[in-house]
Amino acid sequence: MKTLQKFSDEYLQRCKKLSIEERLDFIENYKLAISDEPSPLRSIRIKIPDYLLIAFKQRANLEGVTYETKIKELMKQWIN
Repeated sequence: MKTLQKFSDEYLQRCKKLSIEERLDFIENYKLAISDEPSPLRSIRIKIPDYLLIAFKQRANLEGVTYETKIKELMKQWIN
């Protein structure tokens, strides 16, 4: 069961300012994100405090997954 998403008035106002192209891009990317089909992967660079990355990797390891997999899971949860 999915939870009900609640959006702030500020967020909804920002969404209203999106162009038609930006709205269509969002919808298409959202469909791809919730799909089970594999898609191309992209490498990214992000600066994270050392202690946070170490703790995150340890927690992912305890759950039996790689930290990269856990990051992708969390990103999908956040957009759904």
